[in-house]
Amino acid sequence: MPDILVRGLDRKALAQLKARARRHGRSLQMEAKMLLERAAASRSEQIAGTLEHWEKQFATRRFSDSARLIREDRRR
Repeated sequence: MPDILVRGLDRKALAQLKARARRHGRSLQMEAKMLLERAAASRSEQIAGTLEHWEKQFATRRFSDSARLIREDRRR
């Protein structure tokens, strides 16, 4: 299993993480691992879902060249 090292963690954040681990009956390492895994999984799923939604929304639309429109607007 790969390891990760977090440098420069704010003391307050570390204290909060330790308190959270105690409340949940876990070690600091297990609490951090669980939080990182949840964050990574949920964010990836959210992003993938959002992208899929927008791809379906705009699949049939054609868009104009925005660079050309910006240039024209700046000339005015």
